[in-house]
Amino acid sequence: MATPEEIQEENRKIRRMRLLVDLTCSMLAQADLTHIEMLNLVAATRKTILEMFPGKEEAFDLIYRPRFERIIRERLKSN
Repeated sequence: MATPEEIQEENRKIRRMRLLVDLTCSMLAQADLTHIEMLNLVAATRKTILEMFPGKEEAFDLIYRPRFERIIRERLKSN
């Protein structure tokens, strides 16, 4: 059973992760980035999230990677 402190820490990490994902999506959609810069941004976001949640590579690849890839495709199409 998790302690209240552990639950609070996990909730803090989840909020940080959501903020990071939202910021990454915003930058991918709005910033003037090259394709390589967009891919590097996604890689850096993935690295940061996996440092917070080790062993969750599959979850990242199932949940967030498609979202990031869709934004990148849309940006590249519009250019």
